Amino acid sequence: MDHSLLPILVASARGIFPKDDGAFHVVPPLPDGRYAVVCFTGCAYVCASESFDRLASLGCDGFGGALRPQLLLHLAGPQGRVHEIDVTLAALGQGRDPYALPPELGDSRHPRVAYARSQRRDVCVHGDERGLITLAKGLAGRDEISIETPEVAFGKGGGRSLLRDVLAAWPEGQPLFAAVSPGNARSLRAFLAAGFRPVASEVLIERSSG
Repeated sequence: MDHSLLPILVASARGIFPKDDGAFHVVPPLPDGRYAVVCFTGCAYVCASESFDRLASLGCDGFGGALRPQLLLHLAGPQGRVHEIDVTLAALGQGRDPYALPPELGDSRHPRVAYARSQRRDVCVHGDERGLITLAKGLAGRDEISIETPEVAFGKGGGRSLLRDVLAAWPEGQPLFAAVSPGNARSLRAFLAAGFRPVASEVLIERSSG
């Protein structure tokens, strides 16, 4: 099931962004029940079962306030979990070579794959000697990619090459997203070099029932 945030994310991948007036918007939780905060330039979306007034009282706004620690901890509850704040990256498929996608792998037990399956749905794994990628339905139902390259391949451009091949095979004009930690500079450089662009920031929140 897609989420009301999906068309906003898709538009951002095409260079169309929400109004940068400092506003924040409250939308329903994600289909799997998790909360999330997605921040664009001057605008934020809070996916949660919370009132606008309560979030405003905690300092929520579209100029960074939606990511205040006290607000995120409030959303998580006493036993919840706030995930890492990631950069949201996006690129459009080129559709010029459907055979460029690396072969699909079998039942991979790689930790990257296990993590993808714990966070996303419809996960497919592809890869070759350059590394592996996962393609899945991620936040709000968007198409999402993650990548892992072996240590022996660091600094050799394999990750960038993999990402470029995926975009070459991805349907023309169809957005593909990634969530990358700002501190993971090696991965961030690879995505940027392959043609991905930052469109937002995001954080997932596991809400406690207590």
